[in-house]
Amino acid sequence: MSPNRSVSWGWKGEGGVREVVVLAFPLVLSTGSWAVQHFVDRMFLAWHSPEAVAAAMPAGILNFSAMSLFIGAASYVSTFVAQYSGAGMSRRIGPVLWQGVYFSLVGALVMAGLIPVAGPFFTMVGHDPAIKANEIVYFQYLCIGAFPVIASSALSGFFTGLGRPWPVMWVNLCATAVNLMGDYALIFGRWGFPEMGIRGAAIASVLSGFASLALYGVLLGHPSRAKGYGLRSGWRPDSELFGRLLAYGMPSGVQFFLDMAGFTAFILIVGRLGMVSLAATTIAFNINTLAFMPMIGIGIAVSVLVGRHIGRQDPETASRSTYSGFFLTFVYMGVVAFLYVAVPGLFTAPFAAGSEAELFGEIERLTRVLLRFVALYSLFDTMNIVFASAIKGAGDTRFVMYMIVAVSACVLVIPTWVVVSVLHWGIMAAWTSATAYVIVLGFVFFLRFRQGKWKGMRVIEEKPVIHPLPPAASECPDTKFEP
Repeated sequence: MSPNRSVSWGWKGEGGVREVVVLAFPLVLSTGSWAVQHFVDRMFLAWHSPEAVAAAMPAGILNFSAMSLFIGAASYVSTFVAQYSGAGMSRRIGPVLWQGVYFSLVGALVMAGLIPVAGPFFTMVGHDPAIKANEIVYFQYLCIGAFPVIASSALSGFFTGLGRPWPVMWVNLCATAVNLMGDYALIFGRWGFPEMGIRGAAIASVLSGFASLALYGVLLGHPSRAKGYGLRSGWRPDSELFGRLLAYGMPSGVQFFLDMAGFTAFILIVGRLGMVSLAATTIAFNINTLAFMPMIGIGIAVSVLVGRHIGRQDPETASRSTYSGFFLTFVYMGVVAFLYVAVPGLFTAPFAAGSEAELFGEIERLTRVLLRFVALYSLFDTMNIVFASAIKGAGDTRFVMYMIVAVSACVLVIPTWVVVSVLHWGIMAAWTSATAYVIVLGFVFFLRFRQGKWKGMRVIEEKPVIHPLPPAASECPDTKFEP
């Protein structure tokens, strides 16, 4: 193969960069809209009060950590859809989608059960009283809106698994618009609504979730989409399929939960250092979200492509798709990391615009320093996102879960607690632990991918083999054996 032919294949061929771009582009816009939503949400809260923005990250990430157990499992529907589609078993797509919805109901009940424990928990954490009051309110309202968020994660799997991400993008853009308008109206008391501060931000998020669920219901209810996928006939509970979704999806959900729980513990420990450290950490993570969430879009695309090619029993093309996705994320993140270091004020300026200069000055100076940590670990996060997505797309979810447990405990949570609470080394030592966590995890998943065990995995049942029937016997007797 000539060099020119090799480059052409890398861009245009199956598993090449172009295939990943086509699938990932609307997913990047979709996950990017979620990032913008949270960025503006935190920005408005920073304008409202330092206590509100400081409370939003611990309470928000704690809620999302608990919910991520169910979001991770429900969103694994997309892997089933991708593999069923690749294997030519489209009638199984509707039933697995419904199992995801039923699982979402379970998740919603569990999240509702956490509402009464918010007060005692945040009292135990020990943050400043003004921050604690905001944390409790924000957490409780977000728990109320758990079902539409989890169910939307399952329903979006129909479109992403089939390689049709544009509807997902439009749904997320509409939900983001609902959230942003709700934020502006309810946080500051605009358009005739009362000023509600962080309570208003939480209500806007809940309304956004219900808008997303309603839009998916309309899209999936259209007769043209129901045909051929069993979306209407597959509504009945299926214990075998539900159990298989749990067997593969729950490790993915646990991995998602533990990953978020590790960073939740990190945020809660840093909160003990005071409002400035907590607010700066919140803003730094929020700025990183703008870069991180588009990478998640590429990760979803890689997972879907791997699932599809595994369903077709073509692991080599799945491998090419993964490296194409890694190339895209690394180039993108390299540019963003450079900007974090070169022009940090570009990212902190929106938070400073509506804040009191005297109060926000110290927070901004610390945030600019923390962005250097973000720039470093973001480069390695490309390995974490892409290679973990690839092996999960094949079904290697238990390994991802076990590694998150081990690395989160040994590199992130315990070291952060030691350097902050025992050695009193401060916020720089804590962020060093967070950076080391991302770097180690990236190499772990890369090495697992290189090992290749995922190539022999799949989450769906084997396609039934239909043997052709012998030709029907003739009504006239066969006389060749007659004398």
